Parts: sequence; C-alpha cells; structure tokens
Amino acid sequence: MTRVLVLMGGRSGEHDVSLVSARGVLGALAEGGLDATPVLIDRDGAWTRDGRPVMLGPGPDGRGVLMPLDGGEPEPVDVVFPVLHGPNGEDGTVQGLCEMARIPYVGAGVAASAVAMDKALFKALAMGHDLPVAEAVVIGPSDWDGQPDAVRRQVAQVVGYPCFCKPARLGSSVGISKVDAADGLAAAVALALEHDATVLIERAVPSPRELEVGVLGAPGDVVVSPPGEITYDADWYDYETKYTAGRAEVTIPAAAEPALAQRLRGLAEAAFEMVGCHGLARVDFLVDPSGAVFVSELNTMPGFTPTSAYPSLMAAAGVPYPQTVRRLVDLALQRAGAPAAA
Repeated sequence: MTRVLVLMGGRSGEHDVSLVSARGVLGALAEGGLDATPVLIDRDGAWTRDGRPVMLGPGPDGRGVLMPLDGGEPEPVDVVFPVLHGPNGEDGTVQGLCEMARIPYVGAGVAASAVAMDKALFKALAMGHDLPVAEAVVIGPSDWDGQPDAVRRQVAQVVGYPCFCKPARLGSSVGISKVDAADGLAAAVALALEHDATVLIERAVPSPRELEVGVLGAPGDVVVSPPGEITYDADWYDYETKYTAGRAEVTIPAAAEPALAQRLRGLAEAAFEMVGCHGLARVDFLVDPSGAVFVSELNTMPGFTPTSAYPSLMAAAGVPYPQTVRRLVDLALQRAGAPAAA
C-alpha cells in the first residue's frame, strides 16, 4: 500500500489553517484506501508523529524515510503531501527537502513554489508575460526606515488610495491592511513588516468581484474548473471573514457570462504554466465594474478546509474531493517516475 506522509501545521502564521486543511486531506486519503501518516510541525519547527520526535531524510539506500529521533526503525515514505500554507512550507523550503531526500511530493516544485509565494516576484513575472495585474510598489525595511517620504510619494503617484499593504510572502490575508488614505500608510507598513521583510503596496481595485479558478494536473494536461465567486459581509476579504463560518459564501459556478468565464479559465491556465506549477493551484482574480480582469495571486497549496474553495471548484469540474486528493498523489508519483498509488 502506498504510504503518504501528510505534513501539517508549520512555522508560518497560517499554522491553524493548515491543521484544518490537513484533517480534510487525511480523511480523503483514508477514504481512498491509502495509508496516511500525519506529521505535525509545531510553531517552533519541531516535527512529531504521535508525539514522538521525527525527521524526514534519505535512508541508507537513498530512499526517503521518516526517522524516529528517540529510537526505532526508519519508516519508508512513498510520497509526501505537504498540507502547509505560507512560509516554511508553501515557499519551496519543504519542497527542497523532499528533493534532497528523493521523495515524491504533491504540488509545485521548488522554483514554482517560491515564485508563487512571493507576491512581488509573481507580479513581476505576470507583467513580463502580459498577464493583467494591478499597479503596485514593492518596498523593504530600509526603504521605509530610510526614505519614508519618498515611499509615500511613490505610493501616491503609482498606486494611489485606497490601496492594500501586504507582506510579500504570506497568505490567508495575514498581515494585510486596507489603507484608505495616506495617514494610514505607516501603521499598515509596520504591520506588514512584522510578517515579512518585503512589502507589496497594491492599488485597490474598486468594488471588485472576487473570483477563483482551480487547476489540477501537470503542465499541458490540466483540468480547469469553472470560476467560483466569493461574496462576503465585510469591507474586504480579511482573515476573519475567510475563516469564520457564515461570513463568506462561495458560489460555484459563478454567475459569470460565458466570455468572462472563458477568459478567467484561460488566464488561470496561463498563470499555472507561467509559474511552472504542478499538481494543483488556485488562481484568484479581481474584476472591476467595467469588466476589467486582474490576476490577484496564485496559490500552490490552496486550503482544503470545509470553507475552502479549491475542493469545491474541482468538484464542479467533475473531480470530487477524494478523487482530487488521489489524483494529486498519483501526479506526484508520476513526476518522480514511480508507479501510481495502490
């Protein structure tokens, strides 16, 4: 039987979201008859299985193993499912560990994970490929500490107000502020810098529709979902709104005219290919009242919680949750040249 190691938790601000996502994935793996082993990465970075300290690495024969650190025999691992969101999990770090240990893993590779996690890099790459994105300014601590007035002028000239101030490498709306006027910029930058050394300050698309498209597969052979639309009872789609039951609603498929749905699906596949993704992605869009479309971001390990959009998007594309999870494991094994899960 294929042994799937599910990594959950992690050192990022999205630790709690990861735990809920992982519970869903573990249930789907069990439903599919796969041997799933959960490994918790705590907020300090310690790895445990059933409370016992463990580490992941190459065994004596070069095959990846889960090694107990308090004695016991190493356990072979066939594939890793890193249900980790944010830094130290979704950004290429765990992917690099799996590459070095020669263990197949679900999802995007090292470079694609790193680019998609970094909103500033992703935006620059999208602009280079003529994908539509909102105007933004990228700053670091030295920019703000050394020349805050210059940053304020640049934001006013390039972005304007209202705008959103975001940590470049974080998700789930953690550390993000909406800035309605210039006097709110300092506090927003300070909050973002608590989470990352790079900050993205992006024009707020006015009165946007928020739509998402799921992608499942390998480059050149993907299933692209119909778009889903998020509606919510808040000024913007912040962390509380995302993860509090009843605060947001996802309508799948969205009530989008065929031309818009086709454009969103085409842009989602283009973004998936551009980044070099593998396995899965959720591509988020903003559409302004005039119908102009903006690519917001691409998530290489979208949420699998009960309120997450990705599983529902794929179900609307004809791939139910358990089949989606099984397909992701098979894709990971195929990429590594291993037999499909059994």
